[in-house]
Amino acid sequence: MKGHFPLDKFGAVRTPFYYYDTEVLRKTLETIRAEVARYENFVVHYAVKANANPKVLTVIRESGLGVDCVSGGEIQATVKAGFPTGKIVYAGVGKADWEIELGLDYNIFCFNVESIPELEVINELAAAKGKVARVAFRINPNVGAHTHANITTGLAENKFGISMNDMEKVIEIAASMEHVEFVGLHFHIGSQILDMGDFVALCNRVNELLDKLEAHRIRVSHINVGGGLGIDYQHPNRQPIPDFASYFKTYADHLKLRSYQTLHFELGRSVVGQCGSLISRVLYVKQGTNKQFAILDAGMTDLIRPALYQAYHKIENISSDAPVQTYDVVGPICESSDVFGKAVDLNAVKRGDYLAIRSAGAYGEIMASRYNCRELPQGYLSDEFV
Repeated sequence: MKGHFPLDKFGAVRTPFYYYDTEVLRKTLETIRAEVARYENFVVHYAVKANANPKVLTVIRESGLGVDCVSGGEIQATVKAGFPTGKIVYAGVGKADWEIELGLDYNIFCFNVESIPELEVINELAAAKGKVARVAFRINPNVGAHTHANITTGLAENKFGISMNDMEKVIEIAASMEHVEFVGLHFHIGSQILDMGDFVALCNRVNELLDKLEAHRIRVSHINVGGGLGIDYQHPNRQPIPDFASYFKTYADHLKLRSYQTLHFELGRSVVGQCGSLISRVLYVKQGTNKQFAILDAGMTDLIRPALYQAYHKIENISSDAPVQTYDVVGPICESSDVFGKAVDLNAVKRGDYLAIRSAGAYGEIMASRYNCRELPQGYLSDEFV
């Protein structure tokens, strides 16, 4: 990052803040478009929960992607950013009435339904508006993923989705309703997945379900396999763009897609993760009994992933080329978990230095909070630094 960061402009911007490298973001989007173009009937939706910064959303909208939303607020944010409402899919295990009505008013492409009670409410609300809601059923495939337990979503013990055993029953119920149209099946097994074998396992399970449905003369036009592709947190410079080629090829090789079917993806972290960095200023360098601390003006309120998931983010001192020393990099929040990294090797740190916490474009700014009455961090595109 040294040599490419507009350090001379930081003085005019209050830290901490999020910096989004639009060159990385656009190259990532170009790669996605190029890889998807290799296959017929592949459609990519951006998972807005990863990052809803309006300026980031605008760049993604310009690339032509659809969107995957999990709240009414996300639907509103994407409409405001100019995404066509016909490219919106809406998922979530607990959709409020007003959120469903919002989706109906915008005539979104599809509701990803997670329970029979939710299906009944959608039918009722659609009837009141004289509309027919397109629905896909999120099926819990009971497929594990090699990732953190808190971001595994495809096991039977998770709250998400409809049991495979209930799949045919739910489809039959939908067929009896006048104001819903069954159009597809939805799956999602987790996030930050780097082992393609996990996606192969999902493909095998989906193939089993589709064969079963076809045997009962049930055709499913849309298959949505969610997202989940991870990024390289250890080496953001070495691999700024995830391996989309292997990801899409895995589905092309292992999923027995019918000629009449469209395959949908919901990519979030892999789209925006590597383009973002949290920029923070060093407040103090404190010498402890056995270690020294670099105390930043950013904390877990600005980037909660290390505290919540024990997640690793590469940290760089972008103000210094001094010899390396070792620090615990911590924030100012009154919590012992407010730690970005322990025993981190950095070019020697002094008060006022800028540190970049890398690979923070996903689940960074969007998860920020006002705990300790702190202000929310702002987000800026690299295009704004000229």
